[in-house]
Amino acid sequence: MREHGGVTRGEIKQGAAVTVVVLLLLGLVAAWSVLIPGVDAWENIVAAVIGSLRITGPVAAAFAAWVALRKRRATRDLPLTTWRALKAPLAIVLVVAGSFAATVLVLAGRTLLTEQAGRLSLTGLGMGMAGLALYSVIGWVAGWMLPYPPTVPLAGLGCYALFSWLADGAGWAGRLAPGTGEPYDLFQGLSGAVFVNQIIWLLGVTGALLLGWAALVTRQALVLAFALLATLGAATGVARVLSEPQPAAAHEIAYSCQEWPITVCVHPGMRGGLTELGAAFTEIASRLAETPAAFTRVEQRPLDEPLKPSHGLAPIHVPDLSAGFAEEAAHEYVDALAARCPGSPADGYREIVTAWLRGEPLPGGPLLEHEYAAAWFSGLNEHQRREWLRMFFSDFQACKLSATHFGGGPAGTPPQVSTPVATQVHQESAPQVYPVYPDPSGQPSPNWGPEMSPQSWHR
Repeated sequence: MREHGGVTRGEIKQGAAVTVVVLLLLGLVAAWSVLIPGVDAWENIVAAVIGSLRITGPVAAAFAAWVALRKRRATRDLPLTTWRALKAPLAIVLVVAGSFAATVLVLAGRTLLTEQAGRLSLTGLGMGMAGLALYSVIGWVAGWMLPYPPTVPLAGLGCYALFSWLADGAGWAGRLAPGTGEPYDLFQGLSGAVFVNQIIWLLGVTGALLLGWAALVTRQALVLAFALLATLGAATGVARVLSEPQPAAAHEIAYSCQEWPITVCVHPGMRGGLTELGAAFTEIASRLAETPAAFTRVEQRPLDEPLKPSHGLAPIHVPDLSAGFAEEAAHEYVDALAARCPGSPADGYREIVTAWLRGEPLPGGPLLEHEYAAAWFSGLNEHQRREWLRMFFSDFQACKLSATHFGGGPAGTPPQVSTPVATQVHQESAPQVYPVYPDPSGQPSPNWGPEMSPQSWHR
């Protein structure tokens, strides 16, 4: 078997094949964990494969360190020309780039079976390959400079720690790591200009490291000059990356909508969730009818945009289409209808109303008066509850709900007395109790009076 600088070609080919398979499998698993569930959009695929670099990059660095260690020992007493020095690390870069391309092809093959929104970002894929090249060169230089077995795992762990720290860092540090700043917003999209600047930075620092190493081992001034040029390119890339403004405001998109029974509009990549969202918000829309928050249209908004319910429109956040996404969107929207009332009994009354709007069991609340309020409210029929909300919606929003809105609470329960004088005193001292709009059928709702006990409303 022929040797390649003291390392058999069979070992090189076998190691490369194993690395490609490992990187492909790890890339698919890592990309799958980054994919936004249920989203059919090319941006989702690109962000996923870029996000997989956090796992595949350190593996590529460890593989490069292993090859460099073997190569260093095999060529210890041999002079190195520039080409002989650069051939092996460049081959490693091609191997890991090929594994990245294979990961993209597998994910793209799956997505071609369904209609995808948006477009494939070639600059994003180029940035991913440039990031893998940097990981590989760092591993190669580490393995060559420290030709010891522990260097191989340490190179992978070190790259993982370094780039994780950069990616998770705030400010300028987070922009230098190859990534999209996940989790990203579909409404924001992926900027091709940002990817181009990152490519310049990543290729510049990769070239500076590789050519600087080559100049050290070959002692050639021309190689050192090219290394300095690469350093200049890296500095230019850093300047362009750091001068990038913060992400622009979300751009307008052509919504995918479902028109019946109410209009529900979402990002086209999330059109698979229209049916569930329509079912979740139809009942809420009917209960809010004729109130200032009445709506006939539900519209998905960017994740960083605060929800401001308005008459006719219900804005919602839908980060993904995982199980229970429609209920979570409904919960967040209803919660935004009225501000919380921390430290006030009104917060317990607010929770009763929001639970009814969401279709959940009415909570008892922390106080006895809340239990009586929930019992009283559960005794109303659906029509009476809607009329009640129409009358007291402003109090609901302004944290002004009290026991007087719910039959008077425990204090509003008339005592059993036998003398008219005692009755007159009680009526004069009892708090004001707001009336309830009658049932349109003309029949009183059974067991809805304030004398109903809390134990009778659990259902």
